[in-house]
Amino acid sequence: MSTATMEKSAAPAAPESFTVTVIIRRFDPEVDDEPRWQDFDVEMFATDRVLDALHKIKWEQDGSLSFRRSCAHGICGSDAMRINGRNRLACKTLIKDLDITKPVYVEAIKGLPLEKDLIVDMEPFFESYREVQPFLVAASAPKEGKERIQNVAQRERFDDTTKCILCAACTSSCPVFWTDGQYFGPAAIVNAHRFIFDSRDDNAAVRLDILNDKEGVWRCRTTFNCSEACPRGIQVTQAIAEVKQAIMRGKP
Repeated sequence: MSTATMEKSAAPAAPESFTVTVIIRRFDPEVDDEPRWQDFDVEMFATDRVLDALHKIKWEQDGSLSFRRSCAHGICGSDAMRINGRNRLACKTLIKDLDITKPVYVEAIKGLPLEKDLIVDMEPFFESYREVQPFLVAASAPKEGKERIQNVAQRERFDDTTKCILCAACTSSCPVFWTDGQYFGPAAIVNAHRFIFDSRDDNAAVRLDILNDKEGVWRCRTTFNCSEACPRGIQVTQAIAEVKQAIMRGKP
């Protein structure tokens, strides 16, 4: 057998494509009175993501389709949306992990004002985030002008909640948030937790007082939707429970 024949026989088979029906909940405030569903047939590969499908639709079929995305690698959190009824990041959801024998339904996350297609107004979400003071507050300068030292255990105490990327997937999956626009929501509480349990911070009491409000942690009904929705695997419900315990103890 010649070298050319051997190389030809050893060549890997080209990946097979398939057609996926993507049904998107559309809304254009200049045209529509109510949102409407529109379906698109898209040629995809198993390694493609839902974000790739949205790109193909926008670039090849309907340039008016609107959605947010930035890094496309699960870091920025811009492309959080509901995919087949679950909050996910479109850039992390592989087509092969969905049941492609059925249409893939895509819509905007719930609980926030719909602006256009898959884009919501994030300002109410960030307003709650800012209200819990998500930044380090230290009453004194570090010794000799050096960094504030933490041991491994002190860092591990709040390590999980440092992973939040503010995608709003957890908050917009919460039934209480859907029905009560005043509830801080899981993401704000997670970011408060990150500083409440930071040994370098001196403002825990203030944050606990903020979250002890009737629209704070006590509105949580422990449905675990938030933990299931988090694309970073943060134990959101556990973090909320720990903040509740800190409020009852009067200290972190």
